[in-house]
Amino acid sequence: MKFIDEFRDGRVAASLARRIHADVIPGRSYHIMEFCGGHTHAIARYGLPDLLPASIRLVHGPGCPVCVLPVGRIDSAIALARDAGVILCTYADVMRVPASRRQSLLTTKAAGADIVMVYSVQDALSVARAHPNREVVFFAIGFETTTPPTAAAILEAERAGLGNFSVFCNHVLTPSAIQSLLDSPEVRKLGRVRIDGFIGPSHVSAVIGSRPYEFFAEEYEKPVVIAGFEPLDVLQAVWMLVRQINEGRCDVENQFTRAVTRDGNLKAQALVGRVFELARTFEWRGLGDVPYSALRIQGRYARFDAEPRFGVRYEGAPDHKGCECGAILRGVKQPEDCRLFGTACVPENPMGSCMVSSEGACAAHYTYGRYRRDTAAARRRAAGAS
Repeated sequence: MKFIDEFRDGRVAASLARRIHADVIPGRSYHIMEFCGGHTHAIARYGLPDLLPASIRLVHGPGCPVCVLPVGRIDSAIALARDAGVILCTYADVMRVPASRRQSLLTTKAAGADIVMVYSVQDALSVARAHPNREVVFFAIGFETTTPPTAAAILEAERAGLGNFSVFCNHVLTPSAIQSLLDSPEVRKLGRVRIDGFIGPSHVSAVIGSRPYEFFAEEYEKPVVIAGFEPLDVLQAVWMLVRQINEGRCDVENQFTRAVTRDGNLKAQALVGRVFELARTFEWRGLGDVPYSALRIQGRYARFDAEPRFGVRYEGAPDHKGCECGAILRGVKQPEDCRLFGTACVPENPMGSCMVSSEGACAAHYTYGRYRRDTAAARRRAAGAS
């Protein structure tokens, strides 16, 4: 990418870190949640916590679409591929998410089911065209960023008369998840974490704009700064949030002005509104049932909806009993707090979705070795005290 180095300049990062240190009020702590998994990976990859004062705690949020998908939805996809005889098209990281009875889409494929890894929904359309005598189902997941392409694919299938194409819809909504973190009874029961402000997702916000976050700033008095995924983006967002918290302001600020506007991409929003409608409820891993937090295909396009078409029945299922993925997605625990992390649960043998996904918090901590440094530092401190 052109101009990428400007957002990874070490000297600028050091300057931003000095400003953050200067603005932090002694004796005060700051709990900032980065909602999106892309921010989590940037934070781990570039070692940003090492540049920040100890009083600033960066809390991982649930902004990973693969991570928040509950076990029951994976079970439903497996049943589609195994029992309905369809060609199931899905993204690669979904393949390895553990389901019930130690199954996954990958083990189901190994057992003979016709499951195809794709890069986009357009690839799934190509599979449908190439196999006109087979039913092809696209396993659609993602936040608002990936929803417009799914809507466009359904409209394209209608225009092309692709009667063998349908979508298993699992598109979820960012604002609903934020609201659930702040006031849902289920989350209160499962555990909460202090949040003083949010780093808002950039790619999602390029679609929906910054306007939806104004509700949280006003109603819940939580400042929000929408930020890009580069290290300087994140550092600047932290600085902006520290200043808001110090001043007692609760505004929505846009650090990612190079891609995000207040109103977002109106054409993409109209496309989604044409094809989808709000689902009354949807289960999220770690958050439970969240009202109006997902999309479903409107009735006029019901023939492209795989759930009624193949009689898909959803049944909730528990995570692995030792996995702390749900608590990590809520920000209540860090990956290192899970007794399976780095031992029984590693990328080659994941026990939970947070270790599978390329945006998962456990995968970020493991891949970039932060837990090894933190553990080593703790051991050195313990040795020095003895």
